[in-house]
Amino acid sequence: MSKFLIRGGNRLSGSVKVDGAKNAVLPILAASILASEGTSTIEDVPWLADVETISEVIGCLGAEVRREGDSVLHIDSRNVNEWIANESLVRKMRASFLVMGPLLARMGKARVALPGGCAIGARPVDQHIKGFQALGAEVDVGHGHVEARLPEGRRLQGTRIYLDIQSVGATQNIMMAASLAEGRTIIENAAKEPEIVDLANYLNAMGANVRGAGTDVIRIEGVESLRGANHAVIPDRIQAGTFLIASAMTGGDVYVEGAISNHLKPVIAKMKEAGIQIEEDVNGIRVIGGPGNKHLDVKTLPYPGFPTDMQAQMMALLTVLPGNSLVTESVFENRFMHVAELQRMGADIKVEGRTALITGVPILTGAGVTASDLRAGAALVIAGLGAQGETEVNGLHHIDRGYLRLEDKLREIGADIERVE
Repeated sequence: MSKFLIRGGNRLSGSVKVDGAKNAVLPILAASILASEGTSTIEDVPWLADVETISEVIGCLGAEVRREGDSVLHIDSRNVNEWIANESLVRKMRASFLVMGPLLARMGKARVALPGGCAIGARPVDQHIKGFQALGAEVDVGHGHVEARLPEGRRLQGTRIYLDIQSVGATQNIMMAASLAEGRTIIENAAKEPEIVDLANYLNAMGANVRGAGTDVIRIEGVESLRGANHAVIPDRIQAGTFLIASAMTGGDVYVEGAISNHLKPVIAKMKEAGIQIEEDVNGIRVIGGPGNKHLDVKTLPYPGFPTDMQAQMMALLTVLPGNSLVTESVFENRFMHVAELQRMGADIKVEGRTALITGVPILTGAGVTASDLRAGAALVIAGLGAQGETEVNGLHHIDRGYLRLEDKLREIGADIERVE
């Protein structure tokens, strides 16, 4: 198994470019199977393990997926004729469940295995199911899969759906399905993430009529059919935030090219609160100095609050800030698995329920650690960059799910990091 060897202490400096957002690409590729005519060309696609998986999922449904260069995909979905998603592929990654809505709308029936992915607590699909039922589908859950059907010859019917929680996946799945429904669908208490706005922009380019994405009420006027479209994916805000914190951890001076400051307001605000200098412009974000001189209280919340996907990385930084910092994880349960690994590096962290108390130490010490999930892995890399001595990070398959050639990008800005098999 491959691992990272990181020799800490190097001050990061220079410019690093952000890739397209993985969490935007996955629903967009799922949505591509809604097109019964034409071809979609998707640009700024990071060729990550998860992107490869969902490409295989839609390929098994009858779509033709062709890769051009490092970051362009061409998708021809005219011959989609399968309504059962490949079970082994879906179980590899939670986002594969996003093909359920498009399949149901396009084929009138869909069967998708209950999803896999990062082991960060219960992330049920009940809100997805509630949405499909409200749109007129009969849904059966059993034997490890979800099956949804429409009466023969019927289309999904527009309706009003209130989500009990602001679920990103459910908002996306319902939005995609409703694009081909008969009549108007209104999603209330919708999630507001930038990735939802990006999906709506792609759907509208295909001929859909989606309004209100980015607010908590989304209105979709169903259309008869959709066609392939060209679309460039938004930059990855979580990758951008990871680079910002990595720079601060080393007291560096790094320009994160492509980072959109509007998508990172809570992360930037907390870094400024800690005394770190941040400069924002239309093309990116510069972080100067660090790691900071003031403890912080951080609570994860649905967008536009502090992102749960940045919690682990921020905690790595908090381990070396003076005083007592608090991190409250209110979005997902069981998302403190990185704590034990940070403790191996000398971090002083106590966990009670969904809250972690971090007492800053002067410096972390390199150690052998293992990533339990994608963002925990990023946190351990950040910790290793700022630590004294050598850190060995295992479990790179988690990191590779969300970061494209992370070690290469970090080396370009001065990190001493290598991947060894």
